[in-house]
Amino acid sequence: MMYLIRITIALKEGMLDPEATAIRNALANLGYPTDDLKSAQQFLIRFEAGSEKEAREQAKGMCERLLANPVIHRYEIEVLR
Repeated sequence: MMYLIRITIALKEGMLDPEATAIRNALANLGYPTDDLKSAQQFLIRFEAGSEKEAREQAKGMCERLLANPVIHRYEIEVLR
């Protein structure tokens, strides 16, 4: 069965996020002050798997082996269909 997975990768709490800081400052300069801003990356990946559980396991492997650095990143896996 074909599965569509959304993986969100973000920095763990306490990690510096210079990209988010720069965007937050730019927004403030444009008249859009914010209390907080964090950056994250999202990946939409479609692939074949035998079950939803297998699809989640494959997505976890993708995160742990390539997409995320477990020292500084956290990730969330969502099965969309």
